[in-house]
Amino acid sequence: LTKGKPEVTDIIPVGISEQTLLGLAASVEKNSQHPLAQAVVQKAGSTGIAIEPADHFDTYGGKGVIATVLGETVLVGNRILMQENGVVIPDEVEERITTFEQDGKTVILIAAGTRMAGVIAIADTLKETSRESVRQLKAMGVHVVMITGDNKRTADAIARQIGIERVVAEVLPQDKAAGVKALQEKGEIVAFVGDGINDAPALAQADVGIAIGSGTDVAIESGDVV
Repeated sequence: LTKGKPEVTDIIPVGISEQTLLGLAASVEKNSQHPLAQAVVQKAGSTGIAIEPADHFDTYGGKGVIATVLGETVLVGNRILMQENGVVIPDEVEERITTFEQDGKTVILIAAGTRMAGVIAIADTLKETSRESVRQLKAMGVHVVMITGDNKRTADAIARQIGIERVVAEVLPQDKAAGVKALQEKGEIVAFVGDGINDAPALAQADVGIAIGSGTDVAIESGDVV
């Protein structure tokens, strides 16, 4: 649906400078291959911010990443990651996050230790063909469903722009296949389109798995159609 080239649009620090916030986030995210992570690293690089070495890097599927930067534990991820690690999100920060999500942006939260350090909003651009593609599928009698790990507000905002009414959001990577199975158990025949590692089980579960050729090897191997 989107071009897959997200860019940082907003940087909101809490108690530190924008440069420090972006530097912390990029130092952790440089270890990740996720498109959102790459957007943060590119933003830091384009503004000349130093990216420090990170140790003890761990990925938490569907939640975010944690690493140690300059002796400090840094968390970069979503609300769930913050809540599970005792990070309190101030009300005024939550309001900004909600506004970004209603605009269709994805928000990553950053904490240093258990202290909220700020948020970074990232936006991907819809492909020019997405709305017309959805219209044509509907005209053929195909029901279109968006299934995503993104926040529900962000997913709903993007879905509205392209005419998708059925949205399954905030799905953890291991639960995408379960989402496909749930549709099948209602008697629906499901074609699933995906390109990432997290999509492979859903591609295998679907009646027809359609993998994008520029995607990951495991997704391509799991697809019936490439």
